[in-house]
Amino acid sequence: MESSILESIGVEIIGVMSPVSICMFLVVLLVYSLSPSNPFSSSPSVPIRTAANLVYLESPSDSATQKLEGSLLNALVFVILIAIVTFLLVVLYYYNFTNFLKNYMRFSAFFVLATMGGSIFLSIIQHFSIPVDSITCFLLLFNFTVIGVLSVFSGGIPIILRQAYMVSLGIIVATWFTKLPEWTTWALLVALAVYDLVAVLAPGGPLKLLVELASSRDDELPALVYEARPIASRSRGSNLGLLVGGVSDSGSVELQAVNNSESRTTNEGESSPLVSHSRERHSFSSDSSEHSTVVVCSDRVQNREPEIVVDEEMSPLVEMMGLGNEREQQMRRDNVEVRGSGSGSDSDRGIKLGLGDFVFYSVLVGRAAMYDLMTVYACYLAIISGLGCTLILLSVCHRALPALPISIALGVVFYFLTRLLMEPFVVGTATNLMMF
Repeated sequence: MESSILESIGVEIIGVMSPVSICMFLVVLLVYSLSPSNPFSSSPSVPIRTAANLVYLESPSDSATQKLEGSLLNALVFVILIAIVTFLLVVLYYYNFTNFLKNYMRFSAFFVLATMGGSIFLSIIQHFSIPVDSITCFLLLFNFTVIGVLSVFSGGIPIILRQAYMVSLGIIVATWFTKLPEWTTWALLVALAVYDLVAVLAPGGPLKLLVELASSRDDELPALVYEARPIASRSRGSNLGLLVGGVSDSGSVELQAVNNSESRTTNEGESSPLVSHSRERHSFSSDSSEHSTVVVCSDRVQNREPEIVVDEEMSPLVEMMGLGNEREQQMRRDNVEVRGSGSGSDSDRGIKLGLGDFVFYSVLVGRAAMYDLMTVYACYLAIISGLGCTLILLSVCHRALPALPISIALGVVFYFLTRLLMEPFVVGTATNLMMF
């Protein structure tokens, strides 16, 4: 039986929501473990100047008006800086400064893992009094950093390791962002959600230009992006799924018709009916996931059937976008049963979520964790619901969509509703023994 579209979408959604949930959960644990003693700074009373609070350093003695004005200025300056950097990235990518961008991203990942990740690692050791000497600690941190950079940007690395390090990068950056003052944090989250909406959907938006340029070149985005690759079988009434089961970790397949001349050439060159080959992957940042295929050829004496290519790692949501319609029409003309049509490159397969989405989802939940667990639950459910709505819209709109606006909007609303309304109600009724 052929699996339903809803089941395929569910696999895609789970493939994205699982790492997001893990990232938020670990950030909450770090906030609970490290925030009380504030081990990141040697002088906890002195606020730290970062790119997110260049204009205004929030102080507990400031009035609400001062905090609001200062946080709005901080958010505005931070969004302007991000917009400038993104436009600069588009210009460099447009003029093919790919080597510079690759080296810059490698350095950024190395810096985050070595310095920010190392600081968190040392804080955990000090907080829990883990008996580790300095040489062992340095070797552990060095290996963690080097393997992380190689996993994210080099080829021949298992996809699960690359995904794990992408989540680790999100955890590290989000943990540092939770150090920002409360007013600045909320203003920054709202401003970034608005910027994400404009940058992706508005004509001339930097992220929109970047996505279109990468699509026209058949390259991956020049950014740190988490790619979810679900396992979804595509075969019907045959054992093609078993054939590709031993080729890679993905069981999803696509049937593609090849013309008779190609089929005839393949049959003449290979005596075996099973011929496997690899398709070259044009990747910007890494070629860590080789694309493998299985070619099934059959040559009859009087009636020659078209060749069938089993193509792996087909994303159900990408499948629904109608990419490759010409190829699908050709397959239908050859009377080949096909379920789904995909683009010709691997860069279009699977749902991709930017590292910034991981970071700011986790920042919102980490900020909620500084208040109580009830707000954490509410914010988590709101973010996951918003992400699910975004993924469903992705399958309907057939275009790149911003992942922050819906989730951040729901998260902020649920945080303040829980903190201002639900929490006083629940605490009041429980205190008066009206609810147990």
